[in-house]
Amino acid sequence: MSTPDVTVTVIVYNDAERLTRAVDSVRRQTHANIEIIISDDHSTDGSAEVARRLAAQDPRVRHLRLEQNSGGCGVPRNRALDIARAPYLMFLDSDDELPDDAVALLLAAHREREIDFAMGAVQRVRVDNGRRSTWMPHLVAERRTLDGVEADPRLLFEHLSTSKMFARAFLDRHGLRFPEGIHYEDQLFSAQAYCLAKSFTIVPEPVYRWYVAPYAASEAASISNQRHKLANVRDRIHVQHLIDTFLAENGHEALREDKDYKFLKHDFRMYAGDLPYRDEAWLSSFADLVTPYLDTLAPGAFARLPRAERVVLRLIRDRRLPEARVAARGLGHGVGPRQITTDGAGRTYWGDRIPASEEARRELDISDLDLETRPFPSAQFRHEITEITRGPGSSVDLAIRTYDPALRLPVGPRRATLLIAPGGHRVHVHFRLSPVGPGVFEGHAHLDLGAALLPFYGFSGVRHPLLRLQHEGVSHTGLLLAPLTFPAFTIQVPHHQLTLEPEGHNPGRLQIRWEPTGATAKLIRPTVRRLARPRVKRAARLLASALR
Repeated sequence: MSTPDVTVTVIVYNDAERLTRAVDSVRRQTHANIEIIISDDHSTDGSAEVARRLAAQDPRVRHLRLEQNSGGCGVPRNRALDIARAPYLMFLDSDDELPDDAVALLLAAHREREIDFAMGAVQRVRVDNGRRSTWMPHLVAERRTLDGVEADPRLLFEHLSTSKMFARAFLDRHGLRFPEGIHYEDQLFSAQAYCLAKSFTIVPEPVYRWYVAPYAASEAASISNQRHKLANVRDRIHVQHLIDTFLAENGHEALREDKDYKFLKHDFRMYAGDLPYRDEAWLSSFADLVTPYLDTLAPGAFARLPRAERVVLRLIRDRRLPEARVAARGLGHGVGPRQITTDGAGRTYWGDRIPASEEARRELDISDLDLETRPFPSAQFRHEITEITRGPGSSVDLAIRTYDPALRLPVGPRRATLLIAPGGHRVHVHFRLSPVGPGVFEGHAHLDLGAALLPFYGFSGVRHPLLRLQHEGVSHTGLLLAPLTFPAFTIQVPHHQLTLEPEGHNPGRLQIRWEPTGATAKLIRPTVRRLARPRVKRAARLLASALR
């Protein structure tokens, strides 16, 4: 057989349903002189049968089956690498795809000049709603060739091995292989590749299609979405130690602060958003695992974080765990604390006390947020639903508590408005917030969901109510946080069923889901969707033009 230009390894474990889609995306490549190795990590479902069928259909496909399951991605990739025949190598997971010209784009970069690897954009596709986005778009916005990662240390954030085509000679020269027996092997492998490469090229075109299922059941979730497992935390930290050792032993300690910042901003941040949903025992074990490692990180890495993230980190390190759960809700959404404390020098701190240590005071000092003086539209309030009760018909009653930690609102009853906009039609529910203590207001809103004006073809989607306050002619609109858990319930309105439930992730807002029923679902909406297709619209415009 002639030597292929590129070997693409597709690793699989118990994914017979999606394996064909992945392999077919490689078979469709515009550059056809390729080798495809399906590396099966001893699947126990029908993956082996699918692999044998694909190999029988296409002589470019080879099936490699491991004698026993390795429990990770490193072993099946390494075993395929051992038998790969091409001078250039790529890796694909069985639940993802390659765009049709991925191989051609990356191979062209290698042939343009001598480089150690080429990389391109990764297109993320949400399996729950089909939305597409580019992973780390600022890093792949333009075509460029770098002489080492020091030219742009931000690339440490792009730690996927699947977005890259490696020169076999480069990997062999450095004995670079995937670590085995651990998860997050991509992070170590990519960090080593970045540091060892003399030059590499970035192309802005998509070269990998990554299917993301953020709310998959725990048994089907990807490794990165199994953050509820403490073993997952241990693996992440273990890999960070391995990267730190590699940097120190190979003369790349200058990258340590950038690598530490990446860990805080990406890896730890993923866990931080989940903290409100963890119980006390989990939080305690999490703090035991991460705090010793956090203590080794460069101080400059913490200083580069937004203040709200630094607050969560400090509360974890000080084992103020219930407060860390409160601080973690609404990260990135401008949600304020419940309470702040000011010292004699006028410095403002998160929480109900002045921190004891100098380091804690530095991290929990939120004076730079200007809570007392920032423009009212960007003020930081905290709106929480304390009780949800079904009302008559299609209505629901909400008990709401608003925290105004900087005392921006005048003392006395305040008019507030609940906002929700299903189908593009906004519903306004006015109610009163009354003071019950310094900087704390409470009120009740009666929301009649049957009063929402919906399009004639119905509405299918999810909405989260917002809360609006006005002061001196200026308005502020903020998130409305719901109880983290409460029994979901349904409400019937004309032609729709509504489900009220906790959001279950991120800040934890009240979530209302509209689902059309009856003729609206079976007849009207499908007809409208067909008529709204671009081809039908173009035909209608041409017909209208001809009739003029």
